[in-house]
Amino acid sequence: MTTTDAPGKGRAIHWEDIKLPAWLTGTIGGVGLIILWWIISQIFLNPSGQKIIPSPLDVVIAYGTAGWDYFARNFSVTLVESGIGYLWGNGLALLLAFVVLLLPRLEGLAMQLAILTYCVPIVAIGMLAVVLFPVPKPGEASGTAVFLAALSCFFTTVVGALLGLKSADKASLDVVRVYGGSKLTQLRKVRLIAALPSILNSLQIAVPAAFLGAVLGEFFGKIEAGVGLAMILAQQNSDAALVWALALASGAVALAGFALVGLVARAIAPWSKGTAQ
Repeated sequence: MTTTDAPGKGRAIHWEDIKLPAWLTGTIGGVGLIILWWIISQIFLNPSGQKIIPSPLDVVIAYGTAGWDYFARNFSVTLVESGIGYLWGNGLALLLAFVVLLLPRLEGLAMQLAILTYCVPIVAIGMLAVVLFPVPKPGEASGTAVFLAALSCFFTTVVGALLGLKSADKASLDVVRVYGGSKLTQLRKVRLIAALPSILNSLQIAVPAAFLGAVLGEFFGKIEAGVGLAMILAQQNSDAALVWALALASGAVALAGFALVGLVARAIAPWSKGTAQ
């Protein structure tokens, strides 16, 4: 493939030189995944000839059959649980990071605590949480789901906040110290501003983590509604299409929360994305 720059001359155009808009590449990728999904659903059948994996059309039909009220009722409960856990987990993580900056000797203990919350299997913690938290009343959030949601985002925010707070410019810290500023003043005037992009990125990553933690917490029961309970009931009824519908809707909700926090982060700290202040 060539283009003519001058009479009798041509310049080769390589495919890698052609740049497509981001929305177009995303659309092509999405359509390709749906086509691949449909092909796989038609190939993999059980011995009786039934589909092991529901097709995209089956999932769309499941959405219509279940209805808006079904998804709204279950997702509203899980969103409340994940939101409460998100606030608690990130709040405690930021508080711990600030305390470590003011009292550096506690850093080793704080990191051990954060790593412990990350390494211990969440299923084992969930079994303990079921015993610790009482059965929620109808309409109340599950304590187990809230706890696991908070736990799921704690480690990421602690590490991100500490890395950001430690990235502050040393010259700026020295200026505050020379003028008689304390560590708390350094934290407010210099470290917090320097750490803001890292903290906001951690808070963005924590959104899907908190939602996943809440769903896992609902798998342990003691609830009357929620995405986790809806998945369990769909599995027990052998309704694979509804399970897929719930899973895809969960991914869409988590992605929407991730994008929303990203927009907020860009508005609060535009310099972190390379845009003008």
